[in-house]
Amino acid sequence: MWKLTTRLGEIAASQARDTLTLPFELRMRGRLKARTHGGQEVGLFLDRGPVLRDGEGLEAESGEIVIIRAAAEPVVTARIEAGLALARLCYHLGNRHVALAIGADDQGGWVRFPPDHVLEELAQRLGARLTHHDAPFDPEPGAYAQAGHAHSQGHSHGHGHSHDHGNGHSHGHAHGHDHARGSEDDHGHAADRHDHVH
Repeated sequence: MWKLTTRLGEIAASQARDTLTLPFELRMRGRLKARTHGGQEVGLFLDRGPVLRDGEGLEAESGEIVIIRAAAEPVVTARIEAGLALARLCYHLGNRHVALAIGADDQGGWVRFPPDHVLEELAQRLGARLTHHDAPFDPEPGAYAQAGHAHSQGHSHGHGHSHDHGNGHSHGHAHGHDHARGSEDDHGHAADRHDHVH
């Protein structure tokens, strides 16, 4: 078994000795046993960090390099006019704290997410056309990950909000958020918990 322990970032396919195709749910995990396209058994022994990206290389302790590919899986692609309409769609879907893949092509802008009837209804209300299909799901890594700051376990932060309703008084609201990201449940599945205290 190759023990994959080092993240190499995006690499050319020609640099890799083998390919490992995983769905999004498994690319969130740092510990995993799997089999490559070439039939080689591998084990992931990675630090908790960003989700493995399509095209990312992993190096084994013994020097072999494996390239990660995002598996095709059931997704919903919401298409909408690029520009303000796409920005509005991304904003409202992003407020739901879900992973989103975002892009644009000759047909306009699109947002991709796992099937979810609540998100689908929201996207349709905002004017998006929905397509259910199988495709690789490689969501945006997020600003923290891009800047090299992964959300740590147990990280908490408070937000203070003041709302002036124009009727002579204001309301102060404190919202505490506890984000436990990248943890695993009793079955080894990734969990993403948000506890909100108002």
